[in-house]
Amino acid sequence: MKNLKKLLAVGISLVLLLALAACGQTAEDPASGEVESDGKIVIYSPNEDYLIDFYLEKLNAEFPDYDITIEYDSTGKLAAKLAAEGAETDCDIILGMSYSYLDSLRDQLAPIDFVDDSIFMEDLLQADQKYIPWDRFSGATIVNTEILAEKGLPVPTSYQDLLDPQYAGLIEMPNPTASSSGYLFLKCLVNAWGEEEAFAYFDQLDANILKYTDSGSGPIKDLEAGECAIGLSLTFNAVESINAGAPLEIIFFEEGAPYSPTGCAIIAGHEADSAVQEVFSFLFSGVQDEYLATYLPEQVKVDQKTEIANFPADIPYADMSNDTPDVKTALLDKWEH
Repeated sequence: MKNLKKLLAVGISLVLLLALAACGQTAEDPASGEVESDGKIVIYSPNEDYLIDFYLEKLNAEFPDYDITIEYDSTGKLAAKLAAEGAETDCDIILGMSYSYLDSLRDQLAPIDFVDDSIFMEDLLQADQKYIPWDRFSGATIVNTEILAEKGLPVPTSYQDLLDPQYAGLIEMPNPTASSSGYLFLKCLVNAWGEEEAFAYFDQLDANILKYTDSGSGPIKDLEAGECAIGLSLTFNAVESINAGAPLEIIFFEEGAPYSPTGCAIIAGHEADSAVQEVFSFLFSGVQDEYLATYLPEQVKVDQKTEIANFPADIPYADMSNDTPDVKTALLDKWEH
């Protein structure tokens, strides 16, 4: 009878394990709290295509047996998608999303306690460890010096200069409601001048705007193509273009360079997946240093030593304080262009 009971117990255990496997579920390791994974990892990232290719090359080389995909869209669209999908999202990891958008998703994120955060600059850390610093990027006014010279126009030296009718139809900027890069410029001037004056300024600037782009790199692409002469865009994108031979110049106005850190996060409920932990950890141990050294040297890590040709030294960062989700929502609700 005892042997029969043992056989029945073993049989029941096998049936349960098979049922879990058939349903695509994972089995938990009681000792570690981790769960075994099917090796399928979905990452959402607003980073550009060439960066996604860079990430995938590193990740696929390290994890050849995993099925890793990175889904791209603009920051605002990805954040909206994650908010709508909620706990049902297929996303496991968010890579390179601005802090303000990560803040808006905070309730959907898992605490990350398996990455050593002491290696990062203190001003970038989160007390609840809901996301880990990935990079820090700044914005600037970028001009195509050849286009300005052809049109006999001076290089602007201030935001007020951009209101001059001589620049009509020659300026582009990212749409703040679609791009975190565009929002940086709005928040920068709100902090520098006050909300009323900043919005009045953008209302006037609209007369000279050729296009509002959906991504932060949009104005750079059009500057390279000669479709516009002035772009409010990202410093690192401009440096890449300059190093590729484009006749661009980076200008920081008196108000300073708007900037934002971005971070990486794990969707709550996915943090115990062993493959998710492995991939997430490798992003910081095997990808981030080379990424920063190659593309974006603005300081994120305490011991970071990176240099890129033509990258501005001693960037005069603007006041970007009070950048909370509520403040951002209120400002974007007022944006009408």
